[in-house]
Amino acid sequence: MFAGQMGCEAVNFILKRVIKEERPPQIYGKGYGMPSSHAQFVAYWSVFLSLFLLVRHRPPRVVRHDHQPYSFLERALASVGALVIAAAVAWSRVYLNYHTAKQVMVGSLAGAVTATAWYGATEVLRQTGILSWVLQLPIARYLRIRDLVVEEDPSQAGWEKWEERRLAALKKKGN
Repeated sequence: MFAGQMGCEAVNFILKRVIKEERPPQIYGKGYGMPSSHAQFVAYWSVFLSLFLLVRHRPPRVVRHDHQPYSFLERALASVGALVIAAAVAWSRVYLNYHTAKQVMVGSLAGAVTATAWYGATEVLRQTGILSWVLQLPIARYLRIRDLVVEEDPSQAGWEKWEERRLAALKKKGN
C-alpha cells in the first residue's frame, strides 16, 4: 500500500505540472490546485483499503486464542467508513475554498484509478510469483519487507507474538 501511495504522489506531482490550473482566486496558497492532492491521496487510501478488505484479505478460519477474525460484513462496514472519510476530506477542500469542485473530483478520480491500478499490478505480481522472488532479494530481507496481506492479520500476528513473549516471561519468573 505504501509503495502505491508513493506512486500516487508521483502521479499528483506530474498532473499538477501538466495541467497547471490555479487554485480558487480567494486562496493565496502556493502551487497549482488541479488535481487536489488531499482528495487524491485519501481516495487512493480508501479505495485500496476497500479492495484489500473485500477482495484480497482472507482471514484465518481457525480462531486462535481469544481472537475472532472480522466477518465480511464488518470488513464491508470498515470499507464504507473509509469511503465516507474520503468523501468528507474531499468535501472539506471545496468547503474551505482551497479547491474547486472540479479539482476535487479529478483528484478523487486520479486517486481511485491509481489505487485500482496498483491493486491490479500487485495482484499480477503475486500470482506470477514475481513478488515472492523480489521479497527474497537481500535488500528486501534486510529491510524486513514481507507480503503479509493475503492471509495473515498483522495486528493479530503482533498480538500473538507479544502474548507468547509475555507468557514466556511469566513462566521464566515463576521458575
